[in-house]
Amino acid sequence: MKQYSIIVLLIVILSGTAGFAQTSPTAIAEDFKPSSVNQPGQEYPQVNSQGYGRFQIKAPDAKSVVVSLGLGGAKGGTELVKEQDGFWRGTTAGPMDEGFHYYHVTVDGGVFNDPGALNFYGSTRWESGIEVPAHDKDFYALKEVPHGNVQQILFPSKSTNTSRRAFVYTPPGYHKDKSAKYPVLYLQHGWGEDETAWSNQGRVNLIMDNMIAEGKIKPFIIVMTYGMTNEIKFGGMSSFKIEPFQTVLVDELIPYVDSNFRTAANPANRAMAGLSMGGMETKTITLNKPDVFSHYALLSGGTYSPEDIKDKSKAKLIFLSCGSKERPEAIKEATSKLKNAGFNAVSYISEGTAHEFQTWRRSFREFAPLLFKN
Repeated sequence: MKQYSIIVLLIVILSGTAGFAQTSPTAIAEDFKPSSVNQPGQEYPQVNSQGYGRFQIKAPDAKSVVVSLGLGGAKGGTELVKEQDGFWRGTTAGPMDEGFHYYHVTVDGGVFNDPGALNFYGSTRWESGIEVPAHDKDFYALKEVPHGNVQQILFPSKSTNTSRRAFVYTPPGYHKDKSAKYPVLYLQHGWGEDETAWSNQGRVNLIMDNMIAEGKIKPFIIVMTYGMTNEIKFGGMSSFKIEPFQTVLVDELIPYVDSNFRTAANPANRAMAGLSMGGMETKTITLNKPDVFSHYALLSGGTYSPEDIKDKSKAKLIFLSCGSKERPEAIKEATSKLKNAGFNAVSYISEGTAHEFQTWRRSFREFAPLLFKN
């Protein structure tokens, strides 16, 4: 357990900066546009067609302004230059990977969010966000299709002596047909994030809406709750214990969801998935509780081996994924071994991305249609 947690931690550390392309164009295209996740009416930050980011911060009395991109912010980052009007401006040294990235601004040693950008919970704090338009962004775009509902619930937790929060996605039509029951996916965030991550950064509700409208997927409910990961300090994950969260999830949240939503309340119609540390939680809980879930997905969150799973009949689907800039060979090798052992195992590699939300958006698009086939 400790060894696995350390491996996950190393993946996060090595992927801490926003992914930059291996080669930079000879000239930067001056077609910059405001990021799609800016505050209303704000012109900066901006991105261009090549994936470069451009920033503008007003700090006329500052001595240094640096933009740090990535989970937790990379050392160094993009140094901005002060101009005569009191604004600090600068452009990233290279293009960023497609998709969403966290960042913050360091002004004379103090860490701040960019007032021009929306904030997203990551790195155990609300970070600024920037979106690099992806060539395949259509699958998570907001479209004129029937939309599901993402609602906050507060469920009682005796084990933690409080009410805890979760967000529940119900598909379009859920409130119309009162007789229909739905399978459920329990979907976990990564280290330093919370239960808002998959809908805010991941746009999972829009991915679901679009796939349902296109007839590519069987509608199901998604439940997203806090994985109790942020109490573990960065660098101390080897001491993480799964039991408290396992109790919250299995003994408290699942019964609450089954009692308050129209669920098909049996293992065949229950899945668990998670990204990064959420993948570690998924693996551990699905192995500890083989009678609760039947579909498993680890997104940049490790692998299963055939020896891990004692009863093959209970694992209906095992999905493994990562970005091409992570460890794709390990994912492919593990999937091959699972297939050879007779498991329904599927792998996916997100081309051109690292340990970041574009990898996980694409991974969700690939594994969601595979769920609850039977």
